[in-house]
Amino acid sequence: MTPRLRRLALTAHVSCSVGWLGAIAVFLALAVIGLASPQPQTARGVYLAMEPAAWSVLVPLAFASLLTGIIQSLGTSWALARHYWVLAKLLINVVTTTVLLLYLPTFTAMAAAAADPRVDLAAVRNPSPVVHAGAAMVLLLLAAVLSVYKPRGMTRYGWRRRQQERDGNSRRIIPA
Repeated sequence: MTPRLRRLALTAHVSCSVGWLGAIAVFLALAVIGLASPQPQTARGVYLAMEPAAWSVLVPLAFASLLTGIIQSLGTSWALARHYWVLAKLLINVVTTTVLLLYLPTFTAMAAAAADPRVDLAAVRNPSPVVHAGAAMVLLLLAAVLSVYKPRGMTRYGWRRRQQERDGNSRRIIPA
């Protein structure tokens, strides 16, 4: 990957990942408001807004972060499977995206309950979005920390590739 293309891929990945983190922060705030607001209209409105926002903001940012992260890792010396921190970030992204996708029907059910004025407000309020958004925030912040600190530790694959590169480079330098 050329340096210009690598910077473009990095910019796209950081933008998508930070956007996803910010969207999760907003969802956490909305979930707390929905749970704690004394105003029934506010609580119902929060749950009504969360479902379409999840589909139009969280899901696209989650997939964009995953895709740009894979592209970024494949186009740099960090690679996808050479370092444990890269694999950890990939795992965090895959798990968080999978949980989000599995959780989307819950958003739909909460929105349906919030839209029905016959449903008691206590039945509309749900602590689950607070728990899920809080856990997602912790995981995505952990991924950000891994990106910044890049802890040492190469996988077995990474060690083999490094050795192959060194062996290949030494053969090229020494004339036959």
